[in-house]
Amino acid sequence: MSKMSASRTYRAEGVVLRTYKLGEADRIIVLLTREHGQVRAVAKGVRRTSSKFGSRLEPFMAVDLQLASGRNLDVITQAQTKGAYGHGIAADYGRYTAAAAIAETAERLTDTDGEAASAQYGLVAGAFSALSRGLHPSELILDSYLLRALATAGWAPSFTDCARCGEPGPHSAFSAPLGGAVCSACRPPGSASPAPGTMELLAALLSGDWTSADASENPARREAAGLVAVYLQWHLERAVKSLRHVERV
Repeated sequence: MSKMSASRTYRAEGVVLRTYKLGEADRIIVLLTREHGQVRAVAKGVRRTSSKFGSRLEPFMAVDLQLASGRNLDVITQAQTKGAYGHGIAADYGRYTAAAAIAETAERLTDTDGEAASAQYGLVAGAFSALSRGLHPSELILDSYLLRALATAGWAPSFTDCARCGEPGPHSAFSAPLGGAVCSACRPPGSASPAPGTMELLAALLSGDWTSADASENPARREAAGLVAVYLQWHLERAVKSLRHVERV
């Protein structure tokens, strides 16, 4: 994918979402960049032990890159570590599975260039940074990222006022197709009836109120995770496979 037709080389700030083996020594690196959205580029020779920047292009790392435009895939010519998040994430299974789900979701949401690329990049980089440092429970960082990423993509849920008619809340029903909390008049048959504490936790995760989120109880976290997964699947129109491996309390 060529990002700048007028120049043979360009620079980008990105996070590594995924890698694929290519040939005997190369890898295809899937990146989410601040400037150019999602980029797939070849890193030549990175699987050799003599590679100077192979470890900088592992999943979940934040990097400053120089790339050369190619006919089918661009080529990474330089890579400098901006945030070594992969090391702290890979050392803990819970952090790793949460990061994998974040990366898979980000790849789905940014498979084409868009105006929200910079915002999506910031969300992913922030989530990887928080996971690597263990700032909050990994499952809460994941669910907060998922809600914010969906909101940035144009699917912001409501957890207070009715998502359909705007009736002031709080309300006791949740409908993914209608956009979150719904009042008794708008509630479709079969809607979920989450506990008040669950709705409060969801609102905290969406707004970044970590004092409230960290103080939440395990039952609320489990119920909130289920609702986030349903909401995510509804808008992506398919499940995020990595979510099944995430450790839940």
